[in-house]
Amino acid sequence: MIPFKHLPANIRVPLFYAEVDNSYANTAQTTQRALVIAQITAQGTATPNVPAISQGSDDAIAAGGQGSMLAMMLAMYRLNDAFGEVWYLPLKDAPGALAATGQVDITAAPTAAGTLYLYIAGVRIAQPVQPTQTVADIAAALVATIGVTPGLPAKAAAGTGGIVSLTAINKGPCGNDIDLRVNYRGTPAGEVLPTGLTVSIMPMSGGATAPDLSTALDALGDEPYDFIISPYSDPISLDALKTFMDDVNGRWSWQQMLYGHVFASARGTLGGLVAIGTARNDPHASIMGFNDSPTPSWLWATALAASSAVSLRADPATPLQTLPLIGVLPPPVESRFTLSERNSLLYDGIATFMVADDGTVAIENLITTYQENAYGQPDDSYLEVETLFTLAALLRHLRIIVTSRYGRVKLADDGTRFAAGSNIVTPNIVRADLIAAYQEDEYNGLVQDSSVFAKSLIVERNATSPNRLDVLWPGILIDQLRIFALLAQFRLTAS
Repeated sequence: MIPFKHLPANIRVPLFYAEVDNSYANTAQTTQRALVIAQITAQGTATPNVPAISQGSDDAIAAGGQGSMLAMMLAMYRLNDAFGEVWYLPLKDAPGALAATGQVDITAAPTAAGTLYLYIAGVRIAQPVQPTQTVADIAAALVATIGVTPGLPAKAAAGTGGIVSLTAINKGPCGNDIDLRVNYRGTPAGEVLPTGLTVSIMPMSGGATAPDLSTALDALGDEPYDFIISPYSDPISLDALKTFMDDVNGRWSWQQMLYGHVFASARGTLGGLVAIGTARNDPHASIMGFNDSPTPSWLWATALAASSAVSLRADPATPLQTLPLIGVLPPPVESRFTLSERNSLLYDGIATFMVADDGTVAIENLITTYQENAYGQPDDSYLEVETLFTLAALLRHLRIIVTSRYGRVKLADDGTRFAAGSNIVTPNIVRADLIAAYQEDEYNGLVQDSSVFAKSLIVERNATSPNRLDVLWPGILIDQLRIFALLAQFRLTAS
């Protein structure tokens, strides 16, 4: 009995009629979008709390405003992921928020010509100076140069004497992470203070009150976003995202099945980062820790998500280690964490990076912040980001199969006799399809040990609901090679 769904059995008008059934033809893949959460300025045209697709760098500047977090984060995203679909969720500065301020003080004029190299959030400002200039002249010239440098997250104004005051464009704690320094690249790059010139830096500080994420997250509805970039790593913001993503009522719950992951970053000393990491326990969020980089933490988070997205879209199970974070400036050598310190961070919920000889920053191990089970005992089941993305890919594959093939079928017990091709399934028929799907996923490198899976798979009708099929899916996810341990047991002679 052929399982027609639309073609009537009682038609008598000759001759040929064709009904199309796509239930075995679905090979579609989910669009894995990225979402940049970022603040805009009053000049930004984007509607706050309304997600929109990014249409390029010019659109990002218009949407967020020149020098806004949104414009800078979208530019950083495209440096690391030139192809993937990216959306943004614009945020207004919080009511009553305070803008961070800092200061560059030219304390002595040069006695020889040269160049002052000032870095603002990792952007180099090259300001020529002459021995004929006073400190006030240099300050005024520096203000003018900063004013015509596009994309800076701070505005400059001349104060008394040689003082240059800097104010973050976006209000809130984000401005505290705008790094100010001189001669970042040092003598090898020719960055030295001209003779006689002295400069002192007052770091950016005083930014307070981040925007509340609750309203903005509610506006996302049921739209899927796999790579969610948080510019904040404070407990309030991360708690809002944790609730948004959780397994009970959030995006990883049975109700939503939207999945996705949050990428964040935090600046701090080893002790400060350990304090941040040990206070979290979220399988659906990662925090990259660093110290003393000129690049703001919200740009670290953006590069981390974008670089990861390229690999995870291609293969969610391939380890992310060694992926470069393009556009991120490394901390000076003396400020980088040692092997022992990085290992400690990886036991305290903080992801780590490494720096190549050419200064390229790359992912070392991108872990989640999940560390303990509900009883407070150590639990590494959700340690690696690849585990979550592999699991999401497998569940989406199963959902495609089930919704395509079993959307309108009848359910019968195993052993029921019915005509071949009938629109009927039994637990054993479904079981065979699930085993076939698993073998396909094994061939594609997402799972392993299909024979063990087949022995442990349970497909059965529910004991109380005759229209429900219950499945125990004991998948064994593929692993990643992270540690290569070698014992060099050498000999001095062949005997």
